[in-house]
Amino acid sequence: MLGILEKRFKLKENKTNVKTELLAGLTTFMSMSYIIFLNPTVLSQTGMDYNAVYAATIIASIIATLVMAFYANVPYALSAGVGLASLFTYTICGSMGYSWPQALAIVYISGILNFIVTITSLRKKIVTAIPLFMQNAITVGIGLFITYVGLINAGIIRFGADAVEKGFAIGVTPQLANLKENSILLAIIGLIITIVLLLRKSKGAYLKGIIITTIIGIPLGVTALPDFSNYTILPSIAPTFMKIDFVGLFSIKTGLLTVFMTIFTMCISDLFDSVGVFIGTGKKAGLFKIDKNGNLPKNLEKAMIADSCGTIIGSIFGTANTTTYLESSVGIEAGGRTGLTSFTVAVLFALSLFFSPIIACVPMAAIAPVLILIGMSMIESVSDIDWKDLFIAVPAFFTIIVMPFAYSITSGIEFGFIFYALVAIVCKKTKEVSPIIFVFAILFLLKYIVA
Repeated sequence: MLGILEKRFKLKENKTNVKTELLAGLTTFMSMSYIIFLNPTVLSQTGMDYNAVYAATIIASIIATLVMAFYANVPYALSAGVGLASLFTYTICGSMGYSWPQALAIVYISGILNFIVTITSLRKKIVTAIPLFMQNAITVGIGLFITYVGLINAGIIRFGADAVEKGFAIGVTPQLANLKENSILLAIIGLIITIVLLLRKSKGAYLKGIIITTIIGIPLGVTALPDFSNYTILPSIAPTFMKIDFVGLFSIKTGLLTVFMTIFTMCISDLFDSVGVFIGTGKKAGLFKIDKNGNLPKNLEKAMIADSCGTIIGSIFGTANTTTYLESSVGIEAGGRTGLTSFTVAVLFALSLFFSPIIACVPMAAIAPVLILIGMSMIESVSDIDWKDLFIAVPAFFTIIVMPFAYSITSGIEFGFIFYALVAIVCKKTKEVSPIIFVFAILFLLKYIVA
């Protein structure tokens, strides 16, 4: 059995072993398992059936992650993206008024477009157009973003209103929460435990931290005990399966321009979210190395194809974009280097159908410390950026700072591209910058103007 795994996933070649990969997969799954319950909670606000979305989320995650495991052989897991699910629910179906079947059509089309972009090597050209200092900036920005997500999930950072006018919060700002709350205390305890484990170089430190923190949360009243009272192994996906409404989408009264710009927004958000994750996490771990001629490694090209397939798969079953998960960085940090990590995650997604009440017991306070510390490990790339050269410093700064402040990886990359094009023009160094940067800088500006 071990020989089969070694041969299939090339473990020795990637300087890893079965135990490390399995542990990394378990750690990744524990860090992202919350999406099983969060995604249907968000999407059901559009009128979608909660149980159907729950089943669709798991099934799409299994299929897409298996594609990543066996086709690309890299340690990335896929599931419904939180940011993209929010875009689906609160913007496309909420403020813009699309029905959820029409929104699924937008997701499907964006997946097809990203697939075409990938197989025609345009996505490859986009990646190779990003210079090394921007890659470092993306890594740092994602690190800050992950840390910010962890602090919010832990409840340590909350949003307070400076004033309330007609029932709405005015001037909402992030603030330090009351640290006496049990859930926040648990997150701080988990943070301390995980740091101690890391300092002692304990194998599986992140996973151990999650498990120990979860157990400590029981007497604190933060970790709930399993509830099997309303347990169903696999609800029917019939209410959402293949409910894509192309006809309704293109008959929208707001006009085709609005439809196309909405598709473009979804497409770009999905594309650059995944590109950012691959560059940010893959570069640090040495998974993806671009040679001197700008050629991408085959596993990165395959990973990008697997990612675009995930979006298509998700829309068919009835969920928002199924995309490469930022939490994959947790498994990579734990030593995951091959598709065996992804395969492990896919298997655990399948098993979650039988043990979902137990998985639901893991509180966000137990996961948050890991995210905070992963962000810390990614921040080191900031030293590789030449801050004395404004041609480099300006776009790098905006790439880094916008990601956490705008709560969007895509927005950080967009601002980075725009300011990179701007400084190139001002400094008369346009020949040193790929034309792709200028094309996307213009598209991003148009997106903000039209929106």
